[in-house]
Amino acid sequence: MKRLVVIGLDCLTPQLALEAWLSEMPNLARLAAGGVAGRLASTIPPITIPAWTAMMTSHDPGMLGIYGLRNRTSYEYDSLRVANANAVTARTVWNYLSRNRMRSLVMAVPQTYPPRPLNGIMISDFTTPSKEVSFTYPAEVQGLLDQAAGGEYVIDVKDFRTENKAALLASVKNMTAARFRAFRALLKAEDFDLAIMVEMGPDRLQHGFWRFCDPTHRLYEPGNPYEHVLHDYYLSLDEEIGRTMEAAGEGTSFMVVSDHGAKAMEGAICVNEWLQRQGYLKLKEQPTKTTLFSADLVDWEQTRAWGEGGYYCRICLNLAGREPLGCIPPAAYESIREELKAGLEAIGDEQGRTIGTRVFRPEEVYREVRNIPPDLIVYFGDLNWRSAGSVGIGAIHQRENDTGPDDANHLPDGVFAWDPGPGFSPRRGDRYSIYDVAPTILRFFGLEVPQDMIGQPIL
Repeated sequence: MKRLVVIGLDCLTPQLALEAWLSEMPNLARLAAGGVAGRLASTIPPITIPAWTAMMTSHDPGMLGIYGLRNRTSYEYDSLRVANANAVTARTVWNYLSRNRMRSLVMAVPQTYPPRPLNGIMISDFTTPSKEVSFTYPAEVQGLLDQAAGGEYVIDVKDFRTENKAALLASVKNMTAARFRAFRALLKAEDFDLAIMVEMGPDRLQHGFWRFCDPTHRLYEPGNPYEHVLHDYYLSLDEEIGRTMEAAGEGTSFMVVSDHGAKAMEGAICVNEWLQRQGYLKLKEQPTKTTLFSADLVDWEQTRAWGEGGYYCRICLNLAGREPLGCIPPAAYESIREELKAGLEAIGDEQGRTIGTRVFRPEEVYREVRNIPPDLIVYFGDLNWRSAGSVGIGAIHQRENDTGPDDANHLPDGVFAWDPGPGFSPRRGDRYSIYDVAPTILRFFGLEVPQDMIGQPIL
């Protein structure tokens, strides 16, 4: 019987895992040597949600109608909501396996809360509000998790944007070890055709410690006490991969994937400050200190556009006949978008030097555009800069994150490594697509790849 174990490591970044430290990671290196390995081109935008769902469905964010962790649920100005599993209508790989009487273990894959029935076990992800709610299927699995984890099973670290680095490091290490122990315990307890887990530790640790470990970061100080945190953590992840290989037994195919990578963050572009200065955004009154953007601050009748903060930026236009107090005539929509695109791409650094900002129209990068997309998607400095959505900052540029300490942004490439085992001939290359993963899993199990999947099997 074919068996596949997929280890997902959120934000595991290729320049470290596949290049700088691969020779010190024998288990990942063994996968690469026995099969294939390369960069995994992520979604636009390269964000945990929707990237993992895109990976598991081979549908792009437009097809999914999910454009980030929080999405507009209506054209009201305060309609942003976290997109959990209820927002997912596309079939995942485990849906297809269930329909073919194959069993799956699905642990902590982003956008699986609340858990849905399947042929197997599901333990939902970091969007789970707390351990007080029901977050497993079947429900009785929840009571076994702490024992399986050899202590407390941790859904996510409470706050990775903190100055308390020692506590953050301890929390991430504890979470990672507990998740892998629980995964291995369930893997050994029952037979599964597909077993997949996602660990958020690499993401949390890199956002918290990048400046301590990357000599190219503007805040890096040689010899600091956290200089080797990421290196040591990556090697510990490789050890966990090795233990999981051993627990899965002979004849199991192993795949390691990440949804995106990480890189140094230069700073933030304060998008709503810029929109105010350019006359697109009008506040009722100007805050005297940094204030998180909210709909009740805005004079909507005088506002044509506003932006969201985050690792990338979403620009929304106040369109007449669409938004409640829209003031942009529909005939002017495209010209305003083009005007904004040109203006955003022209923003330089503090000295006016170009930073290489990229602006996307959703309909140009997605196969279809469902639900309520942003009007423009912006990568400030090609993701070397993040978007700061706060107002009252008083400047266009900010070197610190406006929502807490964070020194890394997202790299649009993740990691792919897979040894399919004997009898398979994987397609070799240096770079694959995140959309290739789901059809590859289905082909591995001998299932037909649905026509609406946009990736290609790596077999």
